[in-house]
Amino acid sequence: MTSKDYLSQEEIDALLKQSMSDPVPAEKTVSDYLTPLEQDALGEIGNITFGSAATALSTLLNRKVDITTPKVSIINRAQFETEFPKPHVAIHVQYVDGFEGVNSLVIKTRDAQVIADLMLGGEGNPAEEELNEIHISAVQEAMNQMMGSSATSMSTIFNRFVNISPPGIDILDMSDGSGANSLPPDETLIKISFRLTIGDLIDSTIMQLLTVNFSKEMVESLIGGASADSQPQSAAEEVAAAAPVYEAPAPTFQPSNEPMQQQAYQQPPYQQPNQPQMQQPGYYYPPQERPYNEPQHFGNGGGRGINVQPVQFANLGNPAFGQTDANNLNLLMDIPLKVTVELGRTQKQIKDILELSQGSIIELDKLAGEPVDILVNNKLIAKGEVVVIDENFGVRVTDIVSQWDRIQKLQ
Repeated sequence: MTSKDYLSQEEIDALLKQSMSDPVPAEKTVSDYLTPLEQDALGEIGNITFGSAATALSTLLNRKVDITTPKVSIINRAQFETEFPKPHVAIHVQYVDGFEGVNSLVIKTRDAQVIADLMLGGEGNPAEEELNEIHISAVQEAMNQMMGSSATSMSTIFNRFVNISPPGIDILDMSDGSGANSLPPDETLIKISFRLTIGDLIDSTIMQLLTVNFSKEMVESLIGGASADSQPQSAAEEVAAAAPVYEAPAPTFQPSNEPMQQQAYQQPPYQQPNQPQMQQPGYYYPPQERPYNEPQHFGNGGGRGINVQPVQFANLGNPAFGQTDANNLNLLMDIPLKVTVELGRTQKQIKDILELSQGSIIELDKLAGEPVDILVNNKLIAKGEVVVIDENFGVRVTDIVSQWDRIQKLQ
């Protein structure tokens, strides 16, 4: 090996100088896009909204669902392949009222299979297979309930009406690039990660992907709304502090037939709260030094005295206030209610009604043998079957309408 095969000292120095002049750019973090206050506010929004979504999912699956405190970070589109090495399920919803933006949820395929199996009445142990159309529809319905509950919580947080579109669902497979088009097109996204546990079946991570602008819009609405709510109170306090305090002079009483030179009597400054002021014609004889509860004497034109004492009210305090007294239900027992048994209904035009005569047959909307409706004050509460008791018709109750169905019919 000759000397020509080695670098000279000048060439080594030049290479070192070039490497020092071109430093490697530092990787950006979430702090480059969101301040610590914005990160905390965004995490609190996610904590409240997904806490409500977890409650909806728990009711839907009849299983205990827990979601831990979120972690806010960023993710670039170049990191999708590393972040999602296996196929995931991506659910995206569009905000149509209250906000303008897209909210995307990404969960593992296995977690989606477990949720779909529970939705379909299974035990949460599905076979290892691809999601079919039935499973996808079940997961879509579960996410619809979750995101609907989340939108309701957002309406409460931001004090505005928030509505979303029906969720769309895609399989996110970065090996062939499918499903990535459903995610927001921005290069950098805000990632809010939650730990999702469903009983002992799922212990995984669910991720919420938002654009930076949408995240800042929510934070500004939350912080700006809180500042606006506190502004009227501060202004009112400033006006109250600047307003002059006016103290009315104590009223004086002067008898009509006494000389004007007589010293007027001033009413004592202490008054019993909520005591009605009594006005009597004639004179007012000022009391001497006496206890407050001693009767006061008013005089009329004839000099006859009237004994006036402060009214004594009974104590309205109830030590059991706020507790339900079952005996109070007896007060409603004698209220009459109208009970109606409805065999069926139909709709006819006026000309058909006018053509009715004896022997006409009206076809109802119920099939033969179908239970009849039992209504109380025109509200459906039960279903039953028609029976005959001696020579009278009767109804045997076969089903009581659930409380949920009754509430839905009242709306």
